[in-house]
Amino acid sequence: MTTANTALDFPIASRATAVARQPLPAGAGSSVSVVVPAKNVAAYVGETLASALAQAEVSEVIVVDDGSTDATVAIVRAIRDPRLRLISNDSAGVSSARNLGARHASGEWLLFLDADDRLRPGAVATLLAAARGAPLAIVVYGDYNTIDSEGRQIGRRDLLKGRRKPSGDVLMRLAAGNFIVNGGVALARAQAFRAIGGFDTSLRYCEDWHCWCRLAAIGEFAFAPKLLLDYRLHTANTMNAAVRTPQDFLPAIARVFDDGLILARLPGSAAAGLRRAAEVHLVTYSAMQAVRFGRYREALAYLGMVGRRSLTSLPSSAMRVVLACFGI
Repeated sequence: MTTANTALDFPIASRATAVARQPLPAGAGSSVSVVVPAKNVAAYVGETLASALAQAEVSEVIVVDDGSTDATVAIVRAIRDPRLRLISNDSAGVSSARNLGARHASGEWLLFLDADDRLRPGAVATLLAAARGAPLAIVVYGDYNTIDSEGRQIGRRDLLKGRRKPSGDVLMRLAAGNFIVNGGVALARAQAFRAIGGFDTSLRYCEDWHCWCRLAAIGEFAFAPKLLLDYRLHTANTMNAAVRTPQDFLPAIARVFDDGLILARLPGSAAAGLRRAAEVHLVTYSAMQAVRFGRYREALAYLGMVGRRSLTSLPSSAMRVVLACFGI
């Protein structure tokens, strides 16, 4: 399952939109497949799977091993739960692993959980309740807090009482920056995910943002204002500022704003401004991650990049970086 080329996006747009506009029938929409791409995560995968299998509403958990050389596979095989399945992806990459898991999934909803994160108790029930309240939504998502490599809470997002993120037609907001951040907080309707072609395997970073934008181009989103996930930050994270720079994210920005399915839904006059906003968003995110890992010089350099793109955005970006120092 790979994303269609730009030239092929228009033919699938009407078909995908038709799928997205079909509300789930009464009594349907309750089966959830959790897809867990896994590679050399022996230190965390047991805890991650326990958090998913503890959700009574989860009908299956599909672990896609992406060529692990540690004890990951042995740990998964040792877990005795009929809902757990293990398949192999042969080191084809995380997007390919997620797409493979989605192809094997039987649930009406998909949740993509990274193998080092933890679902909080009641997370899936909360998302399904939000979905029942928004029958046209093809993505239902919540919020997350952060933990360190030892599982200790480092985020303070519980202080952001009543924080709201957008619902409904969210494409304009989402194209300006990924406010979902982690797929472990979101349910996506399986039909809609397959209709837009899944994750683009050509992207190494921010492939999830591109996927959310394609979904937002064909249907509505709904926000559940609760902390649903413990998002682990450590040196192995692909988004860790210790190894990633803003330049790593530029291919995803180019892909989003060269995607026919997305561009067909954006006002032509808005694309340039949204692209600049997306650049500011990702550079700011890089600065926030840099301060979380004590890399203050890089953070200042990234804020300089924000200022060169948009002076008016600099104060709000700087405030976000300061808040990141306190785990917010």
